[in-house]
Amino acid sequence: MFCYQCEQTAKGTGCTVRGVCGKDENTAAMQDLLVYATKGLAQYTHRARQLGAENEDFDLFIVEALFTTVTNVNFDADRIRGLIERALELRDAARALYLEACQQNGVRPESLSGAATWKAPADEAALLADAVAISIAERMQSAGPDITGLIELATYGLKGAAAYVDHAYILGKKDPAVLAFFAETLDALCQPQSAESLTGLCLHIGEVNLRVMELLDDANTGAYGHPEPTSARISAVKGKAILVSGHDLKDLHALLEQTKDKGINIYTHGEMLPALAYPELKKYPHLVGNYGGAWQDQKKEFDAFPGAILMTTNCIQEPRQTYKARIFTTGLVGFPGVVHVPEQRFAPVIEAALAAPGFTEDEPEKRITIGFAHNAVMQVADKVIDAVKAGAIKHFYLIGGCDGAKSGRNYYTDFAQKTPDDTVILTLACGKYRFNKLDFGDIGGIPRLLDMGQCNDAYSAVQVAVALAKAFDTDVNSLPLSFILSWYEQKAVVILLSLLHLGIKNIRLGPTLPAFVTPPVLDVLVKTFQIAPTTTVEADMAATLG
Repeated sequence: MFCYQCEQTAKGTGCTVRGVCGKDENTAAMQDLLVYATKGLAQYTHRARQLGAENEDFDLFIVEALFTTVTNVNFDADRIRGLIERALELRDAARALYLEACQQNGVRPESLSGAATWKAPADEAALLADAVAISIAERMQSAGPDITGLIELATYGLKGAAAYVDHAYILGKKDPAVLAFFAETLDALCQPQSAESLTGLCLHIGEVNLRVMELLDDANTGAYGHPEPTSARISAVKGKAILVSGHDLKDLHALLEQTKDKGINIYTHGEMLPALAYPELKKYPHLVGNYGGAWQDQKKEFDAFPGAILMTTNCIQEPRQTYKARIFTTGLVGFPGVVHVPEQRFAPVIEAALAAPGFTEDEPEKRITIGFAHNAVMQVADKVIDAVKAGAIKHFYLIGGCDGAKSGRNYYTDFAQKTPDDTVILTLACGKYRFNKLDFGDIGGIPRLLDMGQCNDAYSAVQVAVALAKAFDTDVNSLPLSFILSWYEQKAVVILLSLLHLGIKNIRLGPTLPAFVTPPVLDVLVKTFQIAPTTTVEADMAATLG
């Protein structure tokens, strides 16, 4: 195997024996083959669409297949193999649709090869051999590390965007142009490309992802209202309990409905914390608060949690045996030996919660304030602008992104703690758990720490930045605003591509740079966008304020 799609990849170069995330060689191979088979489906889907023939089932499968291969989503090799078979079935159907469209339009069909014609061997050894043949390691030998790295950067950007598209679609929001974009871009990745064309493609993925994040924002706020500043409890309440992790608000809402008369308290975990600020979710009295921190601490935290656990999207780790019987997956999430429940059918989760002891007493009450998405911030924009003009606020820092277990991430805690008292910290995603329980005070009633939500709520940060730039008649790069970002997986990658598409410069990225960004590619990013790796808190702080 060879995988370098996450920040924690072995030795900073690539996992070759077993993924640091926990996936084994077989699962890694199945994921590679699923992406490969999906490219074949995309090739015919794109060509059929160009001739006026479309099938939304093809487009949705492409999105779901990409999301399935995001880090910490699905570790179940058997389920992924089933998805490969489904991809090939749909590919053949897409080919038939394309050939029919060619005939109707009097067009000679293209002769395709590679992923468009690959047949999965029934023999597992032969299947694994095919996985090796199309692996990153093999492609680096033939195309070189720079081209391969850029192809992977584009692929990882697509994976991250696919996760957001899936969330939005589940809530009924979709854009046919966005769905078409995935097939078109995967098809482009099957064609010969130069470093320049691939760089442009990556920035275009970032551009489309802005529309994707807008769709998801509309989906979440349309269903559950705009997040509002909320005092969220972070200590346990006596009683039976279910912990919900991941990102999917619809799953949380369905669980709240199914448990509202059962005497079970519901807690958010990780990236679900922002759910506590949505009006239509926080109206449920048994949604009592948040438990624990970021995803990488889940083994210890889930072990101590005296109830059932539901994983709704990515962020699952290999469960300990001590809680494996009371953790459940849903949607695209999977782990061998863990019970998978169909979408919004949570009876097994509820039964496990009722059988577990629950919390025996209330813990001393502790709270943090969340819910500063773009709508909430815009409502006090005049107050913020006045504070900047008066010199009360000197600088804004966006400190956020993915958290992780790799050493060096204390940098973000230290940076936040050392920001001057006349600065405001915007934060989002699970990276905020490094410092979101600290007291930063306020500036004239404006909290110095503004939690904007999940990773996809980078859309909120962009909207606020654009509004500030407009208010001061300047551009975002001229604002007293610095981006201090942490990354771990592919959703962070696509958000970075969106920021680069917007032309935002001087982003500091850490704790390490992506292994797939080779020195020549990094040189282009440095020259074009002045993107830089994080160094020391003192040096980076001085640079942002200098």
